[in-house]
Amino acid sequence: IADGFVTERETDDGPRGPAGGRPGVLVALDRSAGALVGIDFGHRHVRVAISDLAYEILAERFVRHEVDHAGVAGLDLAASLVAELLEESGVDGERVLAAGMGLSAPIERPGGVVRSNQILPSLNDLDAGTAMEERLGIPVHLDNDANVGALGEATFGAGAGYDVMAYLRMSDGIGCGLVFGGRPFRGARGFAGEIGHVLVDPDGQICRCGNRGCLETLVASQRVVELLERSLGPLTVPAMLELAAEGDAGARRALQDAGRVVGQATAAMCNYLNCDVVVVGGDLAPAGELLLEPMREAVERFAIPAAAQSVRIVGGVLGERAEVMGALALAGHEAHEPLAHLTSQVQPNRRSS
Repeated sequence: IADGFVTERETDDGPRGPAGGRPGVLVALDRSAGALVGIDFGHRHVRVAISDLAYEILAERFVRHEVDHAGVAGLDLAASLVAELLEESGVDGERVLAAGMGLSAPIERPGGVVRSNQILPSLNDLDAGTAMEERLGIPVHLDNDANVGALGEATFGAGAGYDVMAYLRMSDGIGCGLVFGGRPFRGARGFAGEIGHVLVDPDGQICRCGNRGCLETLVASQRVVELLERSLGPLTVPAMLELAAEGDAGARRALQDAGRVVGQATAAMCNYLNCDVVVVGGDLAPAGELLLEPMREAVERFAIPAAAQSVRIVGGVLGERAEVMGALALAGHEAHEPLAHLTSQVQPNRRSS
């Protein structure tokens, strides 16, 4: 309290001792104690948020940007957005603890090198975390977008309170983030959860990863839209979702079929991992039960009964902000000795000296 990290707030309805006495006191991190930065790189956007150490958003910005083919420029853009938002929110840059960052590509661990010439060619073989650290001057913790989305929903959303959670991100690609016991599970080298590149059709289209018939060649959001463009003309994902909500038979069928195909892959994952919950996010998640119910039916049909009966399949609650919220959580979760560099900036508490 003396150093300004914690503040007390009395409440009228707080707990009291057995003999009554003064109301209980809520203890919270002071807003001025420090800040976190969250950066979400999609294939076509950059989103940045600043929060306090209790994850209350202080400022946020979304900008369209072609990250796939202009990734280094995207890093520069994100750095400039961080500077603008720190000024806008009145946060001293010296009080920023760390940044979390999500990228739409496989990230090799340990380290943080982007490993995909096909999925994110503009940043392939780049240590993107270190590159952003050089721009921001603070520690940067990097992960792929599905993992940070999973951490967002596990920390603040539909996956909170579950021990084994999978997050399916259904957008331009199909990603899967895994959270076990509140911590991201990345596998031996960081590539766990690449469900979008599971083989579902040996004679299918060639995928951007170089293989044929991957899951995302059938159910990535743009592939689902293309099924309807033959009869409806040029179409966007939001327009397709709006048509489905209005009862258009073709749009509803396309989303239901996508749910069934993803459900089969999800059934196999439930057999492997025995998930408590599968949370669905990304561009197609607003379809709601049109997508989720066929997924549940497929899991019930193709997973072993014990695994099917123990899993819940639900929509995410954070929407398009799951990844940036997860990036903030990543910054807070991964930081070592969270207050160490902040406490060095204040005088020692005289009562403890």
